[in-house]
Amino acid sequence: MRHRFDLRVYYEDTDLAGIVYYANYLKFIERARSEWVRTLGIDQAGMKADHGLVFAVRRVEADYLAPARFDDQLQVETEVAAISGARMVLTQEVLRGGERLFSAQVTLVMLTETGHPARLPAEIRQLMH
Repeated sequence: MRHRFDLRVYYEDTDLAGIVYYANYLKFIERARSEWVRTLGIDQAGMKADHGLVFAVRRVEADYLAPARFDDQLQVETEVAAISGARMVLTQEVLRGGERLFSAQVTLVMLTETGHPARLPAEIRQLMH
């Protein structure tokens, strides 16, 4: 199942050349992941408060394919590529009108509040399938 998140590029997102600063794509895909998790019914604050568990990014592999510019309307698409007991791999793409501008593969893991690895709870794995 593919999740779609819409956003607009603001002036603050751009660099001196007027294009989206490269690090801001990571912010865009982070927002999209947060909204995706919310639409699945996962309360991240509750998960931390009740179980002491948080999601953490373990790895990002990113390709910058074409620039986005001020006032562009973008879409971030998120999809589960793989999920196991201890991690999940997502593919995320930033598009403008169907044109792929940025592509990333993001590996997420579950951590305890003290930073130790933990297994993904079965109910979360089930929601993400």
